Amino acid sequence: MAVKVGDRLPAGTLSEYIDVETPGCTIGPNQFQVEGLTKGRKIVIFGLPGAFTPTCSAKHVPSYVANYDALKAKGVDDIICMSVNDAFVMGAWAKDQKTGGKIRMMGDGSGQYTKALGLELDLVARGMGVRCQRFSALVDNGVVKTLNVEAPGKYEVSGAETMLSQLG
Repeated sequence: MAVKVGDRLPAGTLSEYIDVETPGCTIGPNQFQVEGLTKGRKIVIFGLPGAFTPTCSAKHVPSYVANYDALKAKGVDDIICMSVNDAFVMGAWAKDQKTGGKIRMMGDGSGQYTKALGLELDLVARGMGVRCQRFSALVDNGVVKTLNVEAPGKYEVSGAETMLSQLG
């Protein structure tokens, strides 16, 4: 069953490629518990089918990069992009999309967290395996406050513009 408004996000792990060592984070893939990413924070998390794919690269990620300042002004602490890709691919895509310092590009390489959310998208017939549906959510202290799930093949409700309108 898919996560819905009012639900607490399920426990799980996402990975992020770190290219500058900091206390607690080594260079390379680092694992982060979703609970730690959301505890006491207001975050926007958006999921998409795949790094370097056309709509994801041309529209979805750029909408959040372009609206970063406006989202922060509305009280958003962090913006997380997740995809069923590994941390290495997400790190390369972050550089390509110039998301540094704005969007945390996090991988769900095995798709386990996507399954926990109930937001799988079966693209096996298209040679892409099981991916994440395109969605966005506002999460406050681990609880889903808004959730926008796209119909298959669509990009209409999960961009930053919709999220901004929902923040008031």
